[in-house]
Amino acid sequence: MRDATFSRRDMLWAGGALTVGAAFAEPLKAAAAEPGGAGPEPTSWVDPAMPEVTHRMIGTNGIRLHVAEQGEGPLVILCHGFPECWYSWRHQLPALAKAGFRAVAPDLRGYGLSDRPEGVEKYTILDDIGDIVGLVDALGAKQAVITGHDIGAAIAWQAALLRPDRFGAVIALSPPFRSRGFGDPGPPTTLMPRTEDAVFYQLYLQNPAAEAGLERDLRLTFRYQFYTLSGDSPRSAGVGGLPPGMMPRKGGFMTDPPSLPAWVTESDIDVYIKEYTRSGFHGPLAWWRNIDRGWELMAPFAGAAVTVPALYMAGDRDFVASVFSEDIAKQSALVPRLRPSIMLPGCGHWTQQQRAPEVSAAMIDFLQSL
Repeated sequence: MRDATFSRRDMLWAGGALTVGAAFAEPLKAAAAEPGGAGPEPTSWVDPAMPEVTHRMIGTNGIRLHVAEQGEGPLVILCHGFPECWYSWRHQLPALAKAGFRAVAPDLRGYGLSDRPEGVEKYTILDDIGDIVGLVDALGAKQAVITGHDIGAAIAWQAALLRPDRFGAVIALSPPFRSRGFGDPGPPTTLMPRTEDAVFYQLYLQNPAAEAGLERDLRLTFRYQFYTLSGDSPRSAGVGGLPPGMMPRKGGFMTDPPSLPAWVTESDIDVYIKEYTRSGFHGPLAWWRNIDRGWELMAPFAGAAVTVPALYMAGDRDFVASVFSEDIAKQSALVPRLRPSIMLPGCGHWTQQQRAPEVSAAMIDFLQSL
């Protein structure tokens, strides 16, 4: 048995927080329109459920990304987290469009309708940043504001760090800025705790068994995580009585919540089920299997500062914010143009979904001030 101590500061980039703490899928009815059927693939299409949103497939960085877009004006890119998809920004798309912005929410590589490279090595943080840089080009823009939640925030922070010429500002939800994307101390997985019976959730996600477990019952997966990681669930010590961030090695700890929080419906769950029935979890899990590799690739930028204007928001009941409270307190040292952080009372991990009006308003205020 191997034991390890693990400080709050070192509890590695909780991009999905316990998000997939469990996660596990039987396909249900389609909840959104998609290209398909006989004949050539359409260049764009509209989902009758959200007719103001246009969907397209766009070539970038050697792959194709599916994007949902709405509005005209300065470009705002919205990068989702794990395990989510473009749909997590469904409230911000119309709000930003109404405020005079062009909002574009891609499915990251491996998610939804976007291409899903087979090799695990194709899912590093630099691959994702390259996709978004190419997306800005493909959209005919010289610059964009990049926004991200969860792993999307890690991508957004580092994209703004590496390419301030293309990303004139950054908005991050949940994870604060961390040097090298995953922190400086050492290879991330070497800092993660493990015991004979439990491991840190990011180690669990690297296990091949995680993919089968996540896909076993998708309705349970998404009902469980949206409830458990929200600000609506009772406070607890962690999964199965384990310390926060730890998961049983063998899984099997999910329970179906008695009801969904008011901000997410069964129809919303249907959309996520459809997306993951299509894409599976190979691509999404590949991000976690590249954590150490991403940390290595970001070595030249250790200690580098994000020089563009930045906004940070999180829920005060978000597991990620709790784990990285020290990083939140000191991130302005490496983000000198950071606006005052916004902590949303009673909000959990699913920031832009659980507190859509407040998040949208804060984003628009920030964007209009640039």
